[in-house]
Formats: sequence, C-alpha cells, structure tokens
Amino acid sequence: MYSVARKIVGQSRPHWKFASIWSTTSPRTSIPQRLYATARLDLPALDRKWQQIREQRELPPQGTSSHSTPKSVSSQSTDERMYILSMFPYPSGNLHLGHLRVYTIADVIARFRRLQGYDVLLPMGWDAFGLPAENAAIEHGIDPAVWTRDNITHMKEQLKSMNASFDWSREFATCDPDFYKQTQRIFLLLHKHGFVSQKKATVNWDPVDNTVLANEQVDSEGRSWRSGAMIEQRELEQWFFHITQFKETLLRDLKKLGEGDAWPERVLALQKNWLGRTDGAYYIFPAYMESKTAELHKLRIYTTRPETIFAAQFIALSPQSPMVQQLARDDPDLRAFVERVEDLPPDTTEGYLIPHLKAMNPLTFLESIQQPNSQPLPVYVAPYVRGDYETGAIMGVPAHDTRDFAFWKRHLPEEPLKFAVSPQPDGLTSSLKDEPYLEPGLMTPIAGFYYGMASSTAAKGIIFQLKTASNLVESSTKWRIRDWLISRQRYWGTPIPIIHCQTCGPQPVPEDQLPVTLPKVDTHWANGRTGNPLESATDWVNTTCPKCHGAAKRDTDTMDTFVDSSWYYMRFPDPNNSEAPISKAAAKSYLPVDIYVGGVEHAILHLLYARFVYKAVMGILYPEIGSETEEGKLLESPQDFSGEPFKRLVTQGMVHGKTYKDPDSGQFLKPDEVDLSNPSEPKVVASGKTASVTFEKMSKSKHNGVDPTTFIAKYGSDATRAHILFQAPVSEVLNWDEDKIYGVTRWLRRVYTFVQSVRKPDNIPGTEFDGEAYFSMPANGKGSAQWDADVEVWRATQNTIVSVTQALEKVYTLNTTVSTLMGLTNVLVENGAASDLIKYETTVHLIRMIAPIAPTLAEECWSILKPTEVSIFVQGKSTWPVPDGSLQYLGRSQTSCVVRVNGKVRCVVEIPTRPADIADSGDEFQQWITEEILKSDEALSKLTGDADIRKAIKFFPAKGGTVVSYVVPKEKE
Repeated sequence: MYSVARKIVGQSRPHWKFASIWSTTSPRTSIPQRLYATARLDLPALDRKWQQIREQRELPPQGTSSHSTPKSVSSQSTDERMYILSMFPYPSGNLHLGHLRVYTIADVIARFRRLQGYDVLLPMGWDAFGLPAENAAIEHGIDPAVWTRDNITHMKEQLKSMNASFDWSREFATCDPDFYKQTQRIFLLLHKHGFVSQKKATVNWDPVDNTVLANEQVDSEGRSWRSGAMIEQRELEQWFFHITQFKETLLRDLKKLGEGDAWPERVLALQKNWLGRTDGAYYIFPAYMESKTAELHKLRIYTTRPETIFAAQFIALSPQSPMVQQLARDDPDLRAFVERVEDLPPDTTEGYLIPHLKAMNPLTFLESIQQPNSQPLPVYVAPYVRGDYETGAIMGVPAHDTRDFAFWKRHLPEEPLKFAVSPQPDGLTSSLKDEPYLEPGLMTPIAGFYYGMASSTAAKGIIFQLKTASNLVESSTKWRIRDWLISRQRYWGTPIPIIHCQTCGPQPVPEDQLPVTLPKVDTHWANGRTGNPLESATDWVNTTCPKCHGAAKRDTDTMDTFVDSSWYYMRFPDPNNSEAPISKAAAKSYLPVDIYVGGVEHAILHLLYARFVYKAVMGILYPEIGSETEEGKLLESPQDFSGEPFKRLVTQGMVHGKTYKDPDSGQFLKPDEVDLSNPSEPKVVASGKTASVTFEKMSKSKHNGVDPTTFIAKYGSDATRAHILFQAPVSEVLNWDEDKIYGVTRWLRRVYTFVQSVRKPDNIPGTEFDGEAYFSMPANGKGSAQWDADVEVWRATQNTIVSVTQALEKVYTLNTTVSTLMGLTNVLVENGAASDLIKYETTVHLIRMIAPIAPTLAEECWSILKPTEVSIFVQGKSTWPVPDGSLQYLGRSQTSCVVRVNGKVRCVVEIPTRPADIADSGDEFQQWITEEILKSDEALSKLTGDADIRKAIKFFPAKGGTVVSYVVPKEKE
C-alpha cells in the first residue's frame, strides 16, 4: 500500500505524489550496460549475455535454493518450501525434445513458485546405470563408466543451454559409489525386515541382453521392453523384493492420490489394473451323466462376477482339462475334436456338446431359488477356454461376457439371453439389446430376493447365502502383482551386497564394508562379450564370510536399475549424507515431493516401485513422517505406512515431429529429398509431387528428429521454452512445428521494444502500486481518453494476473499463459493514451508474469525497469503479482461473440469479457457464456426452436470465447 500525500490541483486528471520512491537492493556487482538498447532483439545473444553476468557475479544459477550447502536443512517452514522434481534422465548423450519439454515445465513451475516467495528445490541428477551403457561399451570397446561420464558432461552442457534453474550443487549420478552405497543400504534394510529373499523361480530371460527381466518389463507380446527380443522362460536362483506384502496399502492409497486430481486418472487406473485385485468366487457345479446318474462330477469354476450366476446358460470346459481328456477316451467324436483343436484360431467359436452330460447351478440347492435357475445346464468343450487359467472350466454367461456371447450365438442362436444385471434404475431389461451388458448395475427380476440391488452388493450376498446353505461356493481374492525380481546378470549396476558361504549361507555385507564397488573388467569390453563379467572377476568374487571368516564368494548379480530410481528423490534433499539414504530432518523438511513431472509411460514400472520403496523405507526408518501416525500412534508394521512419495504428479504428452512421405512409395523422406521453398506445399525433389505431411513420434527412420541444442542456438532459450508451452496443453501430444515459433519470437521482441519505450513516471510509488486506492479515488479526469485507457489497461492487467496464476497452479493449462500474456501485451501497446504510471506498473507486472517462461528476457527487461535490482528472481521474497481489488471500480469491457448453432452462424452479440476466475472451456464457461448471450434481445429472437442453445448436447468454444458453436437436437415435426 502507498500513502496519498496530496492532490495537485488544476490538472485534467489526478496526479498523486507518494510517500517514498524506489526501494533498492545492493547488487554484488554493477549491472552491465545493455548490449542493444536500440538494436533488434537477438535472443541467442541475450542468453550468452546473462549467462556471462551470472558467472561474473559468482552467483548460483537463477533461483537456486538459498541453502549454504546441500548438506544443510534450512529453518524455513515447510509451508514456505516446495520440492519440485522432474524425472531424472538417462545419460544417453543427447538431449531430445521430450527432455526439453519436461524440464521446461518443471522449471516454469519452479520459477513461478519462487516468485510467490517459496524456497524451491529443483534438483537434477542422472539415472546412470543400465544396459544401454553396457551394450554401448561392448560395441565400442570402452568402459561403461567412461562412456557414461562423457555423456553426462555433454548432456549437462545441453541442459544448461535451456536456462533452467536447476540446483547443480545437489547433482549426483546413480553410478556414484556414494549413491549406490545407500542403494545397498536400502537393500540390506529391507532384507533385515523380511522384504527381500532369494529363491528359485521361473524367470523371464532376455536372450539378446543375456539377463532376466521383471514381469513389468515384458510387453503383452512377450517381448523385452529394452531389446525387443522374445522372452524365454528359465529356472534360476534370483533376488526378489516382496512388493506383494504392500499390495493392500498400494491399492488403498491410490484413492488418496486421486483426491483433487493430484494424480492423473489414467495413471491411477494403470496402477490399479497392475495391482489387479479381483474379488471373485469359486462355485461348485455338480455334473452328472444322464445315463449314469450315480456318477457325479464336481466342476470347480472361478468367476470375477459372482452375481452373474443367475444368468449362467451353459458350462464350457477347456480341451486340455483332465475331465475332457478322460471323457475323450470313451468318446471318439470328442477325441477327434480335441485332436484338431490345435489347428483352430484362439478366438474360434467352435465347440463340442458333450452328450448326456448336464451340470446343476448351485442356486438349485437354495429353497428360495426361482424355477429358471434350477434347470440343468449343457456342458461344452470350448477351445476359447484356457487350460492353464484357474480350473480350465467356466460358467457361460452370454448376457455378460463377450466371448460367451459369441459362442452361445453360434450354438443356440434362437435361445434368448438371460440378463442378471441391468443399467436401468429399476433393474428391468426392457432397454437391453441382444448383446452382452458388461458393466455393473442393478439386479434384474431373475435374481429373486436380490432384484433391484446393486450388483456389487448382490455378489457378496449370494456368496454368503450359498456358503451358509451348502459347500458349493468359496469366496476368493486374487492379485495380479507378483514380487519384484531385481536380479540382473550384468555388470553395469549396483552390486548386490550379499556374501555366499557354504557353511553359513547368504550373509549381508557388514555396514563398514559398504559400498561394495564394481571392479575393473577392461578385457570384457575389448572382447565384445555380453553376459555378466563379474562371474569371471575372481579377485573380486573371492572373499571371506563375515560370520565364520571362512572362504566365501560375493553375489555376482547386480540390481535392476529401477531400484535406483525408486528412491533417488529421497537423496536430493540430503545428497552428502554418508550415514543414511536421508536424515530424519531432511525427510521431515522436504518429503514428500510436492510436484513430480514426467512421462505417463512410467505409470507402472517406476511409479509403482517408487511408492513401494518409499513406504517400506520410511515405514522402517521414520514412520511418523508423512503418515497417518503423526499423533504418536505406532505402526504395527511398515505395510501400514500411509505416506506417498509424490503429492502431485504431472504427466506430459509426447513430442511428435513433422514427417514428409513420398505419395507414391509411402517412404519417409530425408530433409534433402524435400523442396521446402514453399513450406505450405512441400514437394518431393525427385518427382515434383506434393509430399504427404504428418506428425509422428520422432525417430531416425522417419527423419523427423530435432536437436534441441541447435534449435536453442538458433532461436534462443526463451523463444524455445515459450514455443514448447504454447503449442499444446501439457498432457497432450505436442506436434513440433518450427514454422510456428515466429509468432512467439515476434511477441518477445514486441515486449522488449515496448519496455525500452516505457517512461519511469515521476509519481512512482515507493511500495507496490495499489490499483484499488488509485481507481477508487474521485477523479476530475474520469471520462478522458487517458482515464479510459488507464481503465482498459489495468482491467486487462488484473484479469491476466488471475488467469495466468490459475494456469500456472493447474499446470496442465500452461499453454494458455502465453496466449494470455500476448493479449495483455496487445492491450498495453494499443493503449498509447494511458498514463506513464499505469504503463509502467502494468509492464512491471507483465515482466514478472513472463519471467517463469522467458527468464532471460525478463532479466534484461527488469534491468531496464529496475536498474538498481540484481535480479527479478529474489529468493524468499514474494514478488508475484496478485489482484489488488480494483476490478470493482473498472467495470467490464465488452467483446463480440459469434454464435454458431449446428454449423450455421445465427448472430453476433456483444458480451462482457470473460471473468478471470472462469476458464475458457468446461461446463462453468458454457453456462456463463450461454447466459450472457441470451441477455441480448437479438439472441433471444434467433436462438429458439432448432437453435435453442439451452438444449445444447455439444459445445465448442474457440478463440477465447469470441466464437462459440452449439450442437442442439432438431425439433421433430
């Protein structure tokens, strides 16, 4: 707030003197002269200038945490601290646009929060172990450590070119012995508490990379996630993390992560499906041969939908089931059918009806059962029933299963479907068609007592009722998840800290002998051999047993690299701690991570493992932190720990590149094979024909890759960052189009040019300008061109503050920040009649809001506007603009809105500018703009009947609401 000293009389509008002017901050060095006060803005040169300034000042990178050393934990309240993290990269040697997108998003959020006054931690490190480095080392005859370090050096330089505010003082690589010492300590901690064991198991063997893989690392086709090779099954002695002991809490706490859209629904669904809890039942269907009533078979059948037993219409057995094999001995037709099953496709609907064999529905044995459910069921042999799934028998419910429906329609097409579940509010089946209904719903009349009951409730009820009345049902809960196989038969990974003694068995490496470091195995790379070179490193393998001190051998397996990434986020707050993965003080101050940014492709592997390790490690070491036990309650076991490692997860879409194809051959064209002299009509050089243009995932084979470093060198980091944000919402695919960056560069140059023209007013306030006080004062000049321009500019400023702040907080709408700031720039430039004071104050706000996106330009403009201040980014001080309450005095501006109904323009009406607290999409926006449109008499007269927008079934806004399209149902004649 500022004090109004007095009003200067005799002017056309009020002119205010304020109590003080210009608060100053003493810079460590003087601000260098601007390189181009009048020259055209050179964004790459601006990058070089401000990088040099930071080096000259010997200051940490922009926004680096204020901690004196990475070891320290500041006394600042955790409410004022924010830990923002992007998924750390594998050092492949080349930064790609996917990297650039995720790190730009993370840095924009971090800079925004710093400007709000938060003490932000934004670290960076390297996921440095793994098969790619080892395979590259073998291919090139070089130590993977050398290969990895060279790549890290190169990629670090690339990352620095994007001007992100990473705290490099906390940098580490997972191949650092100091880091993997703590990985080994975590292994031993989990081993001590019974969450690690070694056992023989049938494992997935990759014949190309010569190592085993976890189930999660094999795709649906049975191929390796890394090499693409078909997986082989082998019996090996392997180490496992018992993630299954945490399955209940991993599933339960997904609900907490779904609150307030903290995690994307897609990720939650993928994790839930991978955990794969199903509450089902085993039913016993008694079966008998009509000719041999004394011979009774008990068909044990598993189902995940017990409530559909009311709609069972047949029983199907697998050709491989023991019962079918036995029956085939006396039935030559059945034997012939079973023999030719191998030649049938997996989705075949062929089947064999077993003569005289009938099955009884368990419901028959309930006194209250309705007559239709007591009828005997036919029994078929059906190839679509797998012999290796459960008991090799199913109850056929064609009304509620797609495969059962296809089979039933082939064999009894005239038989009506029996629906046990309906979507109708009354449970009736009148709306159901002759096709299966697969969703939950309400029970139909054939369910008797359960009619109208929710299907999930009925499932529990029928199980309880059958269990009470007979032994023909057994409830069952199953999980898809299996223990995490972490052994890898390769070199470049964290050695497993176990010593094998023939006398004492497996023994943990003593604490004082950690880390167990990797030995040098130079000859392995020179000979180009895959497999595990540790097995032949005899000087390293041979050791002594820590228990009996006799001869023993080290374990030669290394850990899955997902173990490293499952806990690395714990290390950044405390990177130099040699005693523990993280101290209690650091864990309490920083964990969990506030915002985690990365690709949705890590939804199962990395994120599931990270949740497990966080719960296990924190549940053992610091159970009172981040859990529901903070009031002093003790955990009965680490599995009860309810904390989560990441409060909020932001997943960004992929980046696709522009491809050119030959229309004749369909081949992807190289850059020199395309004539781009007319970019709107690219030609194939060889034929002169117009090339086909599409956007696809970037790859060498499609010749559509983009080098981010080259792009930044050409356009500057600020334009590149703004272009990344502007082109698409965060969660959607970004179609990378270089041609579209020119709009962004023009905007940034326009901002810079305008900043140079802004005059510092004589009446500038000494503290933050208070628009509410300024515009609420009586003014003789109201109604003048200058006053109207002031009102227009300041109204746009206040609306922009709200809109941009909301977008940055939501993250997924970051693309709107650039367009919104462009709009404010236009208003500012176009209202030349505005006073110097309002121009100046608006420009200050504009540059602060641009700063997270274009930090280098912001620093340059700030040095012009505030030449005595060192930087626009002041750690620990809130400088982000906030609404000042002046909108109530500024009125609402009007904008033209084109209204389309069913593709036809019906009218153009004037409506108020969209309120800043309403997004330009969604139900709230549709309701607001519809109400505003219908306030017009013209709209009321034209938007009736077939064009009544209040009956819209679809709504499409465009251009910020200046064009809206409605789809409404046509009235019947």
